[in-house]
This record gives sequence, structure tokens and C-alpha cells, in this order.
Amino acid sequence: MKRVGFILKVKQDLIDEYKEHHRNVWPEMKEALSACGWKNYSLFMREDGTIFGYFETQESLEAAIACMEGTDVNERWQAAMAPYFEIPEGARPDQTMMEIEEVFHID
Repeated sequence: MKRVGFILKVKQDLIDEYKEHHRNVWPEMKEALSACGWKNYSLFMREDGTIFGYFETQESLEAAIACMEGTDVNERWQAAMAPYFEIPEGARPDQTMMEIEEVFHID
């Protein structure tokens, strides 16, 4: 199992709205993530909107994203979430996740 950490940045004036969306993630989005092997998925946010995401998967961040790209719900979710992020116009949040290196782990 590969542990994946990544960073994204939410626009500071939209943090509260972003959090509200994540209190109400669509059930079909949760199902797609599970079906694509996203385990122990968590998002953590600093006050400035910097998000640290973590999940475990069989292969890699790229493989997990590729699986999600094959789902209709992901296309809709990414389109709905894109305005909340500091990303290039027209980009999808899942295409701009910056994977960070794991430097320590203990069970």
C-alpha cells in the first residue's frame, strides 16, 4: 500500500464554502473514491487555505487519479470545486495536486 500526501491551496475568501461542500460530499463521489482504491482519505486545512491531503492506495497518486478520471461523478465534482482553488484557469484540482515526499512513517 502506498501512502500519498499532497498539497492544494483554497482561495482564502472561499474557505468556509469549501468546508461546507466537504461536510456534504456527494455519496456517489465517496463511492467512486472507494471503488478507485482511495483508502483512509483525509483533508487537513491551515487557516490560509493550504490543504494537506492524505490517502492510501495500491499503486500511486497518478493511478488513483486516472481511475477517478473514468467516472462521471469526478468530472462533475472537479468542475464544481475548481473555482475554490488557486490553480490555473481551466485546470482541474485533481490535475494540480502537488505530491509531497514521505520522509518518515511509524505504525
